[in-house]
Amino acid sequence: MDRERLDAERQETLRRLASLTDEYDGVVAASRDTNADDEHDPEGATIAFERSQIGTLVRQARTHLAEVDAAMERLDAGSYGTCEQCGGPIGEARLEARPVARTCITCASRRR
Repeated sequence: MDRERLDAERQETLRRLASLTDEYDGVVAASRDTNADDEHDPEGATIAFERSQIGTLVRQARTHLAEVDAAMERLDAGSYGTCEQCGGPIGEARLEARPVARTCITCASRRR
């Protein structure tokens, strides 16, 4: 069950990353094909903002992919589902909602 959940999370993240990367490449290519001067073109700020926004989403997807891979390593090591703070179990509902969770809900609440 855990392996399937993590595999599904990984595949979804890879699809999202591919889509975002394609979108980012498209925005960069479109801005290259125009003679737009971001500083003086009224649309330039929009292009720069869009490029920045998509770039941020790409970085977030890559970070999440690394978290999924780390969760898979914990699964292989036998420590998946064990809180890294208190050593107790991470609830099934938490793992279902956030498969990469490293802490139980109690410990996660304390960090805030």
